[in-house]
Amino acid sequence: MPRELVVSGMRPTGALHLGHFHGALRNWVRLQADHDCYFFVADWHALTTHYDSPDVIEASIWEMVIDWLAAGIDPARSTLFIQSRVPEHAELHLLLSMSTPLGWLERVPTYKDQQEKLADRDLATYGFLGYPLLQSADILMYRAAWVPVGEDQVPHIELTREVARRFNHLFGREPGLEDKVREAAGRLGGKGSRRYFELRAAFQERGEAAALEEARALLQAAGSLGQADRERLAGYLEGGRRQILAEPQALLTEASRMPGIDGQKMSKSYGNAIAMRDDPAAVTRKIRTMPTDPARVRRTDPGDPERCPVWQLHQVYSSAETRATVAAGCRSAGIGCLDCKQPVIDAVLLEQQGFRERAQPYLDQPALVRDIMADGCRKAREAAVRTMRDVREAMGLAYRGLPD
Repeated sequence: MPRELVVSGMRPTGALHLGHFHGALRNWVRLQADHDCYFFVADWHALTTHYDSPDVIEASIWEMVIDWLAAGIDPARSTLFIQSRVPEHAELHLLLSMSTPLGWLERVPTYKDQQEKLADRDLATYGFLGYPLLQSADILMYRAAWVPVGEDQVPHIELTREVARRFNHLFGREPGLEDKVREAAGRLGGKGSRRYFELRAAFQERGEAAALEEARALLQAAGSLGQADRERLAGYLEGGRRQILAEPQALLTEASRMPGIDGQKMSKSYGNAIAMRDDPAAVTRKIRTMPTDPARVRRTDPGDPERCPVWQLHQVYSSAETRATVAAGCRSAGIGCLDCKQPVIDAVLLEQQGFRERAQPYLDQPALVRDIMADGCRKAREAAVRTMRDVREAMGLAYRGLPD
């Protein structure tokens, strides 16, 4: 049975911190066990807000990718690549822009939010306005089933679904579709073919959403179908169009609870971050100097864990037993603040030891990272070329007889 495909990416920001790990990378590591995963460095996206400082991008890429590998991303199970090394992303973005209404881009919530947050930068550019559509192209290129996102990114996935739906409606017309559908359904076998048409009728005539989901699962599990037949049958389920671009689903990830050393959200821009591969002495110093409950002026003063930033780190790193002990000791003044911080320090250092061990081979031999990315870029581009061949054909841009 084919594995469902997941696509996600990150802008190259250099070395990553613990918030990145607990907010995204840990989930990526889990997903690669059961899905075909494409994880990409979004270097073009970095230019949408920092087009005037591109000189830092390359060094930031290698730092970030090493942290991906240190987190446990396995290049044998996941495809890692750099967005700009697959130029088909730009072509699909351009072609989608021909039919995407301007209002769809202007209504994306993060468009105005980012303009307000980055008021010191000139964001009155097409690149910034169009970046959600470039993001859609990134996803649709690989016909992803799932996109792991936080709740704030769900509108971007909804836009991507709308873009795919509109594209399929405009360009999914295919001469002789009915005959091709019957031929493709025959490859499901007699029983599978009958069930496919029964489920289509249940959805088309009676609006049974469960029938649509069962039919999609039937097609997904059918190893006898090629990609074109699978797309043709999937599109025919919902109407008379071929599904050229698949509509992805948002895979909501649990919001990261990782606080910075000042209690705010961990961020490089706040200066409150602990890097994934920070020096152990620096980690110890940062956590030991974290502010605690203001009521604990003296060692003998009782405190309230809920008012202490260190307690937020205990929620991430400590067992229920340790949290209970620390909370009781804080409220009774039975332990001091340094006693409270030590279990967190120990847990963070233990986690980082694994990061450093996995990163060391790539630090010793940087060529290994380049080789991994070169292989990933090649694999990603092969998939992208297949998609763009279908897109060009659907839009009348195939021009048979001419080289690709």
